[in-house]
Amino acid sequence: MLPAPPHAVSLLRDARLARSTRPFLARGGSRRVHCPGCRLVTSHCMCLLRPQVATRAGVCLLMHDAEPLKPSNTGWLIADVVADTHAFGWARTEVPPALLALLADPQWQPCVVFPGEFVEPARVVRTVEPAAAGAKKPLFVLLDATWPEARKMFRKSPWLDRFPVLSLEGGEASRYRLRRSTRGDHFCTAEVAAQCLDLAGEGLAADALDAWLDVFSERYLLAKHQRPVDPGSAAHVRLQALAG
Repeated sequence: MLPAPPHAVSLLRDARLARSTRPFLARGGSRRVHCPGCRLVTSHCMCLLRPQVATRAGVCLLMHDAEPLKPSNTGWLIADVVADTHAFGWARTEVPPALLALLADPQWQPCVVFPGEFVEPARVVRTVEPAAAGAKKPLFVLLDATWPEARKMFRKSPWLDRFPVLSLEGGEASRYRLRRSTRGDHFCTAEVAAQCLDLAGEGLAADALDAWLDVFSERYLLAKHQRPVDPGSAAHVRLQALAG
């Protein structure tokens, strides 16, 4: 099986590394050799398990400066599963022309995903119309950052003000285990994307992304503690069922 071509997040990571003046050292990062395709240490590589799911919905990731470099970043996993994933670095004073062009593209209906409690009620929506043939396709704009960073990004991006804001309803607590949060209702970026896909009628893609996240998290932690992969674990069985 040939390696998958680089996607939007991997290309953004390469560009971010190219302009770095010193190497990025992840907190608790491993010095072992990592796979460039999935970022896991090579002994725990999961590239051959990557699900292939067709979707009509798209994702636009606005990534805070260091996010593309973090080995635990889950925006990368979204780009693995959703072919129409676009990724841009966020800056307060400059908006990439390619990002503005994407948001103005008539094939897409952008909506910013953010909690409705911080937004004017008139902008808030809670449902998404599934993409029908000939209609605009939903483009979910996700702020990929820590919660304090995301709030700042939202406030300081006036060029997003013309778009509706999708506020997701509360549900189960986050399953994400690779970074600490003081609140169980703070979801990682991949979990948010999966909820958006489900709302857009892309249930198979949502399930595949959730399963992909679970396998990544499991293998990441096993590698961190130098324990072997368990291909018969519940996470692996679920991903394999979706792939087959």
